[in-house]
Amino acid sequence: MGIRTFLVDDHGIIRDGLRLLLETHKDITVVGNAVNGRQAVLEIEKSKPDVVVMDIAMPDLNGIEATRQICNLYPDIKVIILSMYFSYEHINRAIQAGASGYLLKESVGQEVIEAVLAVSQGRRYFSKVISDTIITKYIDQLRSMPISNPLESLSAREREVLQLIVEGKSNAVIAESLSLSVKSIETYKSRIMTKLDIHNIPDLVKLAIQHGLITLDDHNPPF
Repeated sequence: MGIRTFLVDDHGIIRDGLRLLLETHKDITVVGNAVNGRQAVLEIEKSKPDVVVMDIAMPDLNGIEATRQICNLYPDIKVIILSMYFSYEHINRAIQAGASGYLLKESVGQEVIEAVLAVSQGRRYFSKVISDTIITKYIDQLRSMPISNPLESLSAREREVLQLIVEGKSNAVIAESLSLSVKSIETYKSRIMTKLDIHNIPDLVKLAIQHGLITLDDHNPPF
């Protein structure tokens, strides 16, 4: 029977439109519908769909809370939120409730078919503007977080010197490579160790590998 899909929206014209659209795809079958979240939770137990397309703003029980209940009761069922709202708060609440996708009503068309196919295969699906909103918020959060990578405490030149050190190059070779004096390299090395609170080369190498500055293949200790 393909992908069994259940529609939840308090507007009949939207449910009818979604049914017609989804059933143009040979692998999708609409097995039921509901006018609000509470009815959906009850009906889903009978129809056992693979995917639920859920409106967010409905009377009696809204789409977020219905999604939460469905995902708790039936972990294998995937829920796609269909909404006119695209604030980060709405998106975040939907994800926290267990939704696998989030579509804007204004963009529904072929995209809803793509979303149903994607979540049925265990992937997430978001409208492009939703994806951009999530990414932007994530980047903002990263920028506001305190520095957790100790290498970020080093200057660009210090990181450059550190990489050459942990790759196993001598002070003389590093000095020639960077057009600096050997004494300058020794000063950089001392400053790096002080900032990182590390006092030997093996521990410097370990830290550099842990934080992705080099790989084991890059480290060539002199013998």
